[in-house]
Amino acid sequence: MGNLIDVQVPDLGDFKDIPVIELLVKDGDTVEKDQALLVLESDKSTMEVPSPGSGIVRGLKVKLGDKLSKGDRICRLEGEGAAPAAKPAPAAKPATEAPAPAKKESKPASADLFADSSAPAKVAAASGGGTLVVTVPDLGDFKDIPIIELLVKDGDSVEKDQTLLVLESDKSTMEVPSPGSGVVRGLKVKVGDKVSKGHALLSLEGVAGGGEAPKPAPKAAAVTGKPAEEPSKAEPPPAAKPAEDIVVASGTVAHAGPATRKFARELGVDLARVPGSGPKNRVVIEDVQKYVKQQMTASPSPESRVPSPGGSGIPPIPVQDFSNYGEIEEKPLARIRKLSSAHLTRSWLNVPHVTQHDEADITELEAFRKSASEDGGVKLTLLPFVMKAVSVAIRQYPEFGSSLSPDGGSLIMKKYCHVGFAADTPNGLVVPVVRDVWSKSITQLATETAELAKKARDAKLGPNDMRGGCFSISSLGGIGGSYFTPIVNAPEVGILGVSRGVIKPVWDGKAFQPRLMLPLSLSYDHRVIDGAYAARFIVALGRLLGDIRRLSL
Repeated sequence: MGNLIDVQVPDLGDFKDIPVIELLVKDGDTVEKDQALLVLESDKSTMEVPSPGSGIVRGLKVKLGDKLSKGDRICRLEGEGAAPAAKPAPAAKPATEAPAPAKKESKPASADLFADSSAPAKVAAASGGGTLVVTVPDLGDFKDIPIIELLVKDGDSVEKDQTLLVLESDKSTMEVPSPGSGVVRGLKVKVGDKVSKGHALLSLEGVAGGGEAPKPAPKAAAVTGKPAEEPSKAEPPPAAKPAEDIVVASGTVAHAGPATRKFARELGVDLARVPGSGPKNRVVIEDVQKYVKQQMTASPSPESRVPSPGGSGIPPIPVQDFSNYGEIEEKPLARIRKLSSAHLTRSWLNVPHVTQHDEADITELEAFRKSASEDGGVKLTLLPFVMKAVSVAIRQYPEFGSSLSPDGGSLIMKKYCHVGFAADTPNGLVVPVVRDVWSKSITQLATETAELAKKARDAKLGPNDMRGGCFSISSLGGIGGSYFTPIVNAPEVGILGVSRGVIKPVWDGKAFQPRLMLPLSLSYDHRVIDGAYAARFIVALGRLLGDIRRLSL
């Protein structure tokens, strides 16, 4: 027999009690020098423990979830080249010349994740048994651990070592693999259930059916002492999936450890979309951070901006065949409407909206507007007056013209005032922007808004005509209605909705007087604007519209 070398955990620096997240070898495996034996993962980094030499793994002492520190023994390494040692190596891979004496010692019970619950069932399978009860393996000091993912259902066919479910304590994530191949029957658990060692999970039917029986035969031979004669009749079993590979909703496999998976779940990131930079394309925490940053700063193509059904953890709307209820016709969305839809969806999902309502008395303003229009000058609508009033209010309350920094840690205060207005066109909603509103008169604003509105209707707006706004106005006055809740045009933090003015009786202290009241709906980003600040803004705006002389101050 060759020399036996103790393989121990090397110096890990200041780290200790680091969990094993991947076990890459088993008793009887032949390894090369520097080949990874297992993978450890702390909350800061992932480390592979390499083999100090070439040989055969003997007496494996660790299992998934064990916590290791410097000096802990992993296994023994039997030096390659000794005559007795050369024969057992193929026994881990089905072979004919693996006589029973070569297996000097059976596999320790602690090396088999399912030794307590499934070893007898495996013996039965090798001798013709058909059903295996799968229970929770030894979890160490853990108990009552919640199930966070259930990866199979009744009737599913599973392979040996395929992950059945995932458990997560407050310290680690553990996967429960299948002890054999078969069909899932009588599933007894669901997501959220808390389980402990020995808890029955399901039954596995047909374990020894077809060509599956020979797979556990080597382990059964180790337990019963019978020669492993059968494996030569079967195809080599497929390689088991790494223990931390997670089958995600998209159907692909994410190669990541528990700390990375937990971090990704907290951010709502689908690990299947994250390129891995670690060993064997493992996704590490830094990869998730980089992916999130790219998504936040990316400028997607028009096609990719169209929102897909569901995503970001939001369940999709169930698909229906409307033709079952009557005649239908499918009409493609206009390109502008597609782009607007994507932008509005992003704004609604990312901005915590609050909408505040008020009324402004525009009786005098409306009288002035009509008389000025009758003088034969520029045709005046209500919009340029509202736009000018908004710009003056932003001077008093500058946070309404700001934007939140990408990291959410500061406000970007703008020393200019560009105001966008929603324009309704046959192809959908667009928001042209009027620049430098502070420096322009009411007539200049009236001229510019009219020109931009015409360009919008004629589909002649350029990209620069719709960029750089500090605040937006959505006016429905020409159509009707009262109050509504406009969606903030992010990265702006505020938008004003204007509805049709209505004559109302207003008490002046002595009697009710007929006054033209303009409904205002102010939506804002609550991360930047609080309720008191917004109330002051909309009250100031009402005063400005109620007495247009204030606009010249």
